[in-house]
Amino acid sequence: MKHLRIYNKQDVLSVTAIRRFETRLGERIQVAANASNLEDAIKTSSAKFVLVGVPEDIGVKANGGIGGADSAWLSFLQAFLNVQSNDFLDGNEILLIGHFDFSDIEQLIEKNAHDPEEKLQAFRHAVNTIDDEVEQLVHIITQNKKLPLVIGGGHNNAYPCIKGAAKGWHKAGVLEIAQINAINLDAHANYLPEEGRHAGNAFRYAEEDGYLEKYCVIGLQENYITQNTWVDMVNNPFIDCITFEDIFLHEKRNFIQAISHATAFTDDTLVGIELDLDAIQNVLSNAITPVGITTTNARQYLNYVAMDSRPAYLHICEGAIQLSNGKKDDSTGKLIAFLVCDFIKAILSQLE
Repeated sequence: MKHLRIYNKQDVLSVTAIRRFETRLGERIQVAANASNLEDAIKTSSAKFVLVGVPEDIGVKANGGIGGADSAWLSFLQAFLNVQSNDFLDGNEILLIGHFDFSDIEQLIEKNAHDPEEKLQAFRHAVNTIDDEVEQLVHIITQNKKLPLVIGGGHNNAYPCIKGAAKGWHKAGVLEIAQINAINLDAHANYLPEEGRHAGNAFRYAEEDGYLEKYCVIGLQENYITQNTWVDMVNNPFIDCITFEDIFLHEKRNFIQAISHATAFTDDTLVGIELDLDAIQNVLSNAITPVGITTTNARQYLNYVAMDSRPAYLHICEGAIQLSNGKKDDSTGKLIAFLVCDFIKAILSQLE
């Protein structure tokens, strides 16, 4: 994992606002005790959750999208580390590893690939490198029975999260076979054909490679599903979805009922919990939408699935504070911090 940047306590405190009579998560959160032996640091930590960032937009660009998914991690981290440590969330339950930095690969492609098709193929090839490193870390975390919290980055990282978690939980003896289910709150299915790895086909690759058994999408928008993908999904008994239109226009189910349907569909094994921020109305992302779920809906989703399923990992992706087209929104990082806190609190409430 040559692209992994491991944090020490000073790194954490440098973005934590220390204030008299207050304690922030940054003051309580754990870091790797021994950066030279990461697996041992994870294994010996008392933390239940392991937090890592994958701030890259290579997978988005490999899908022909707008860059910027690499910009949310540091904004999130600053917001998250400055959350108050209190009876609701202490912070000591979390081990912060650091983040992956794949900027050298991206810069190399941008500099040397001038033809658009050549650049697209180069990005797709580069996603394989990201897959390998993210999978390796998720594998190490889960084989030591910790819960990965992965903040992206593009939705391409769902594939190494699924693969790494399936293999890791299997090695830990929690799973009989290296295969998990997934629930995805998303306007898109990310089930496009295997044309080379990118942000739009993570779940297709995970299924084809045997690491994903059941897959359920909540909030899929009819305007964004290709016909061939739709046909593949409805004809697959291991895939289910509840469209945005069926929830909010046709009112076949309300939002909580849709989540309950997804957790019931995937309840036979561990479940990867996915949240694509482009499902949320007006949140800055590659596929920003004026029509989507609310931020409160997103918080409800993570709270409910954390309590009503057996999470294999949490992956929040596609958010940005600045896109390559110039659009900016500094609030995205704080939103992700809310979402991560909600998920952790819900898990901890089950352990009390």
